[in-house]
Amino acid sequence: MPYFSRWKTIIVWLVVLFSILVALPNAVSTAKLDTLPNWLPKKQMMLGLDLQGGSQITLKVEREDVVKTRLQAVINDVGTRLRAAGIGYSGLSGTGQAIQLRLRDPAQADAARAALKPLSDPVKATGLTKTDFSEVTVGNSSDGSLSIAVTDDGINHRISATLDSAITVLHRRLTELGSLQPKIRRQGGDRIIVQIPGRYDPEQIKYILGQAGTLSFRSIDMSMPVQDAVNGQPPLNSEILYSADDPPIGYLLRRQPIIDNADIVDAQSAINAQSGNPVVNLRLGAEGTTRVAQATTDNSGTTLAIVLDGAVIATPLVRKAITDGTVQLVADMSPEGADDLALLLRAGALPAPLTVVEERSIGAGRGADSIHSIVTAGAIGAVLVIAFMIGFYGLFGAVASLAVALNAVMIIAVLTATGLPLTLPGIAGIVLTIGMAVDSNVLIYERIREEVRQGRSVREALQYGFSRAFAAIVDANITTLIAAIILLFLGTGSVRGFAVTLAIGIVTTLFTAFTLTRVMLEIWVSRRRPTALPDGIRTGIFDGAALRFMAIRNYVFSLTALLSVVSMLLFGALGINLGIDFSGGSVIELKAREGDADIEDIRGRLYELNIGDVTVKPFGSPQDVVVRVHSRDGGENAEQTSVIMIRGELEDQYEFRRVEVVGPSVSGDLTTAATIGVLASLLAILIYIWVRFEWQFAAGAIVATLHDVLLTIGLFVVTGMEFNLTSIAALLTIVGYSLNDTVVVYDRVRENLRRYPRMPLPILLDTSINQTLSRTVLTGATTMLALAALCLFGGEAIQSFAFVMLFGVAVGTFSSIYVAGPVLILFKLRHGTPGDAEKTDGIAVQPAGGAQ
Repeated sequence: MPYFSRWKTIIVWLVVLFSILVALPNAVSTAKLDTLPNWLPKKQMMLGLDLQGGSQITLKVEREDVVKTRLQAVINDVGTRLRAAGIGYSGLSGTGQAIQLRLRDPAQADAARAALKPLSDPVKATGLTKTDFSEVTVGNSSDGSLSIAVTDDGINHRISATLDSAITVLHRRLTELGSLQPKIRRQGGDRIIVQIPGRYDPEQIKYILGQAGTLSFRSIDMSMPVQDAVNGQPPLNSEILYSADDPPIGYLLRRQPIIDNADIVDAQSAINAQSGNPVVNLRLGAEGTTRVAQATTDNSGTTLAIVLDGAVIATPLVRKAITDGTVQLVADMSPEGADDLALLLRAGALPAPLTVVEERSIGAGRGADSIHSIVTAGAIGAVLVIAFMIGFYGLFGAVASLAVALNAVMIIAVLTATGLPLTLPGIAGIVLTIGMAVDSNVLIYERIREEVRQGRSVREALQYGFSRAFAAIVDANITTLIAAIILLFLGTGSVRGFAVTLAIGIVTTLFTAFTLTRVMLEIWVSRRRPTALPDGIRTGIFDGAALRFMAIRNYVFSLTALLSVVSMLLFGALGINLGIDFSGGSVIELKAREGDADIEDIRGRLYELNIGDVTVKPFGSPQDVVVRVHSRDGGENAEQTSVIMIRGELEDQYEFRRVEVVGPSVSGDLTTAATIGVLASLLAILIYIWVRFEWQFAAGAIVATLHDVLLTIGLFVVTGMEFNLTSIAALLTIVGYSLNDTVVVYDRVRENLRRYPRMPLPILLDTSINQTLSRTVLTGATTMLALAALCLFGGEAIQSFAFVMLFGVAVGTFSSIYVAGPVLILFKLRHGTPGDAEKTDGIAVQPAGGAQ
């Protein structure tokens, strides 16, 4: 009778059918979705910006700006409250987060504290603080002076509120711009990430997102010359602001605006009928209309100042009273600038300026090229893997190929249903998943073959084969799942994209390996009732293998240790070519609009811009080139300035296909997050293997993994390839594959320890490795075929990434034999007596020195 009940089999096929239906819309173009039947889902998988094109911009609220704004607000509030209470004071000023003033009558200290008490009332706890807190503290001394401080908790609260308000404004701005699918989310305590897919000008996007948009009409203070105010002290209710001219012109303006953003009901760009210049027509609310009417009536024939984000942009002459609530803003701007300014004024001002600290913009053409190359490479790799599996396993290989294909369909279905985007590093997760899925099927098939060789019927061999392969497959997949989950929470950007597909793929692999493959094989057994395995299985060539791997362990282990040490020494001496993710700076991918790219001309033109250390290299075809601008002094704005200058210099002749800018604060955070993610993953895996096996196994797995990591880092040092976030994803792919390979070998070692408690450990290791040799060779070969296809046909965007993984898979396969095995001998895995072993999870041990 079948091992799965009928209803379980039906559920398995229903899951498969549902996955196919959900994934099916991805097989047709967006334009043809309407041609599908109405009962089919129409949702397509979302592609990451690196595949479909678009911009991801990280904005930061500068703490200093919030402190300055809050300090001024508290100063104004303090003055208002004390005057309302009839309390005289002098010297009201602030520095940093502290405010000082002196009471004219020290006897009024208690009355002053009472008047200011509402400022220090507790505020309800927020996500940033666990207990109620005060935004302001008030203290005094015996000489009549008061000290007022804005607390850190208060500033954190204001930053959080600023982020919330800013996100609302940014949503309105992007909606006004016409972006249909913007994604805006908070990151940490002071940042906002904005993702905008599609064809948009990155510079316009950055202007729209980063410009505060604070507009005001001010009266000019004529009580004293501007230069006297600059040299001395401006009047209390006035301040000096400058124009954006070169050189800037100073103006002494009243602090209290006539109108500001709150008074603007609507703003539309237009062309002035008389001058033909771009303008912005403002429509005011009732209160703003009244104030403008009064100000222009009283000051007809005088000049006003229009201030945008702290800079004077125009000084119009008031010729007549404006009483209809419509104001025309005339300034030196282009039609596009007028459109953008009108958009900012309609959407509202940001509560504080936002600084662009990271930009990743991908042109739609570049994303389309990446997709085409990867699909081509994936198709070639799939054909090679299927041919390889069928060539070695015949019918069983066809079943495995179908299971792996449906596994990929299920991953696509999950991504489609959840709306999680598929990114370039996410494809690496799928590649690793396919390798692990093939590995699971190979493990099961080899177990089935062993059971048949031991005299069991085909039906019994299926049952025992699946049962005995279960532990190895689960252990291998869970170790990788642990890494994926930790990276999902600790990783950023592309590393998280890798972790998403890997985590989904592990779950779908376990489903397809233990349910789908089993159902298909049981259908075959029930219908054909075979007495022997299919003739197409050709892995018996490994059955007679009796290779003495451990006989040369000392030489090989010494060589690998030497290579690891050399890698570390080279890393220390030469360093690694850190990408902008970890060192800051800019990377710009250009494509010549006509003819080939002239690298020498680009170098010369960029050198004249005086933007620091610039590297220009060819990239792919003769039309393509990559410009790398190394990190500059001057913080986040310096990095953005470099890109703006390069655009102005080269945009006429070159298409900007990719622009990545990472400021110093982001690069430091990415370095920390990547380091913590990798170390936390290794630690969690160490603990899991220690619990499931013995400490020697855990140590062996970590040593083998570190060996692979060190040699891969050595590859980066020797080749000079750029090490960035995508490299971290490649490195983690290697870690996952290596651990998977090592755990499978260790699982067979553990089984043989129970079966042959007195066998010398080197011989037992050789036996275990030879027993899993067919699986090691087949899994390594299929994974390397898929990676070779990506490396050869995947395009420039993924070639170096695939090459690193190809190297890592080869190294990982090697280390699971010649590093993981000798470490067990080095740490004297078995000690004591066989009787002791029976007490420790059934793992037999042997007295020290018994295995030579």
